[in-house]
Amino acid sequence: MRPRKDHIHLAGGRIETLWWEQPRTTGPTLVFLHEGLGSAGLWRDFPSRLAAATGLDAFAFSRFGYGGSDPCALPRPLDYLTREAVEILPEVLSAAAISDFILVGHSDGATIALLYAGLAAAPGFRGGIVEAPHVLVEEVTVAGIRATRDLYDRGLRDRLARHHGANVDIAFEGWWRTWLDPEFRAWNVESELAGIARPFLVIQGRDDEYATLAQVERVAASHPDLMRTLVVEACGHTPHRDQAELVLAAMVKFVQKLLN
Repeated sequence: MRPRKDHIHLAGGRIETLWWEQPRTTGPTLVFLHEGLGSAGLWRDFPSRLAAATGLDAFAFSRFGYGGSDPCALPRPLDYLTREAVEILPEVLSAAAISDFILVGHSDGATIALLYAGLAAAPGFRGGIVEAPHVLVEEVTVAGIRATRDLYDRGLRDRLARHHGANVDIAFEGWWRTWLDPEFRAWNVESELAGIARPFLVIQGRDDEYATLAQVERVAASHPDLMRTLVVEACGHTPHRDQAELVLAAMVKFVQKLLN
């Protein structure tokens, strides 16, 4: 299924969007939130596959400074993930006329989904699926980001430019400068998860190069009755790519429970 490409207009500028629409569908929309170096297009065919398997429409967008969206100012504020959850995501959903939805987030997008659920959830929010969320800064995170930063001028920039175009330097610099800022070491949003009232499936690779299992354990401990966890073996930071079939099956099963 090829996505329909479009843009929506927010107060801060234009946002790139992709829609995977079923011929006939009712029910919630799957809303995909990308990672810290991602974009709507970098989900590749996974939204199409999950949409087809569940019979639901899927929607993805590139945040400001990513993909084909308008650029953003740097440096990013240290609370940028909370701002994305509380200010930008509700505006995107409104502009896209999405009032019944399930969030599917990866890495930064996963954290945004959790923060949205804890701080800003609208009545139409059914629940969420999050891969590799982070709620605090770990040494392995810092080390992983430093290693990635060192690859930027050795081919990584060219690969990212295929997806971010003129935003490539904004996307990359905004990501690593925030996470490596000494003041960001104290960042912790566990308390902001207290307001979550809908179910989540929390997925993390056993071999995640940016986090330990402490992340998924902290998220799960915030609401043991609402959180379902899946630790994926032989899997790094991107479960939907590293173990696509297993992760797809788990997501489909969880979505079906939300629909019943």
